[in-house]
Amino acid sequence: MAADLDRVVVITGASSGVGRASALAFAARGCSLVLAARRAQVLEEVAEECRTRHGARTLVVPTDVTDAEAVDHLAQRAVTAFGRIDVWLNDAAVAAFGALEDIPREVFRQVVDVNVLGCVNGARAALAVMRGQRHGTIVNMSSVVGAAVVPYNTPYVLSKAAVRALGGTLRQELRLAGQHGIHVCTVLPATMDTPFFRDAANYSGRAVTPMAPVYTPERAAKTVVRLAVKARREAYVGPAGQALGILSKLTPPLVERVLAHQMDRAHLSREHAAEPTDGNVLEPSADPASVGGGWHGHRRTALRRLGAAGLVAGLGAGAVYVRKAGAAG
Repeated sequence: MAADLDRVVVITGASSGVGRASALAFAARGCSLVLAARRAQVLEEVAEECRTRHGARTLVVPTDVTDAEAVDHLAQRAVTAFGRIDVWLNDAAVAAFGALEDIPREVFRQVVDVNVLGCVNGARAALAVMRGQRHGTIVNMSSVVGAAVVPYNTPYVLSKAAVRALGGTLRQELRLAGQHGIHVCTVLPATMDTPFFRDAANYSGRAVTPMAPVYTPERAAKTVVRLAVKARREAYVGPAGQALGILSKLTPPLVERVLAHQMDRAHLSREHAAEPTDGNVLEPSADPASVGGGWHGHRRTALRRLGAAGLVAGLGAGAVYVRKAGAAG
């Protein structure tokens, strides 16, 4: 992609992980950035990095995405500073691990509010600007679990399925309104090496570890930037995620059984216990923010990747068997 991509980009959840990686990726291509998250100091650090490394124009707007008025203010600040909004990335998200009945009601509600209403508020604010411009791209960050569900993470799974559905309804409404210059894209990443697992709420009694394969947040950021240039309905990040998305349509009972086993064996540690914590769900984390979470490249993760390859291969073989059996019947 050309280094002189001239776009005004608003990013929620810009303080860490994929949001922060996307800010740096857009900055490297000459974009102007409006960075939003709950922690002002961390946003200033991201903005300084984008300016120092890439000379990007940046604006920091601390924002709680569950506050609709605050998100509208974010959009207004972007237009006042840069005159337009070309891309809006809804990336802010939190999670809570544990059995359904063990997750406190207020934590469950907050996960849904941040992940779903945060995207809704962002989309509404972006559309209010983009309809007048008659152009723009909204990118909503869903997850592979929005297509292939897992246990012990119910509020997150529900929210990511809802985000995926949101993309479809918005595309339909824009098409019916004749707004062909406005695009809505959904990204479905597999496991990302971000602080997500460290910061999540956890009521499972076991430590949370990434389920292989683990991809870098920079890989997801590249996908986001590509969608800003050439919009697509949906884009998976990582071949394992795409395979699970396909197989969940072909053989949903098999995928449910295998992913339940994998979640129980690999995602929640059997070796390490964890005290209950609400993580960064109700309040921002006090830990340092970063792009990566320190998982990518670890030997343990590499070994899990081999197991994941077997999982996908096994699911694929199971799907073929089921289809042949159905045809024979």
